Amino acid sequence: MRNIVLIGMPGCGKSTVGVVLAKALGMDFVDSDLVIQSTMGATLAQLIEQHGDDGFRDIENRVNASIDVQNSIIATGGSAVYRPQAMAHLATLGPVVFLDVPLEAIEERIARNPDRGLAIAPGQTLADIFYEREALYNHYATLRCDARQKTPQQCARWIAEHLPPLPGLPTA
Repeated sequence: MRNIVLIGMPGCGKSTVGVVLAKALGMDFVDSDLVIQSTMGATLAQLIEQHGDDGFRDIENRVNASIDVQNSIIATGGSAVYRPQAMAHLATLGPVVFLDVPLEAIEERIARNPDRGLAIAPGQTLADIFYEREALYNHYATLRCDARQKTPQQCARWIAEHLPPLPGLPTA
């Protein structure tokens, strides 16, 4: 299928890079967090508050496992990698690209947007989550983009240049 799936920590730029990449390749853009909010009729923060971290991840898993699009860049939520069912489904939709940004940059970006919904268990730190998820991101990724020093446009260009050939997708 003609899709590209973006994974990575909250604040790594999945949505921003996804929109730039979609425009560059003439594709649609899907933000799975917005799909979750639309499906559930609540914000991510409300869902986490109402259902707890595990309950939210179950909702995220169910919604991500039902995404059925073509010719799209799909930006996932940072916690999507916790559920193998959703990740297996997303991998069938197209290559999975990990936007890798260092912890310090993630902390800075999240501090600028404190209202961002994050699934963090009580007593857990952002660093704990970062190191826990890093292995999962690397496990599921078809391609890893070192995004630490790249603008969104540079990331999009790098991804387009390094993707395995996709049927019907223009090459960079």
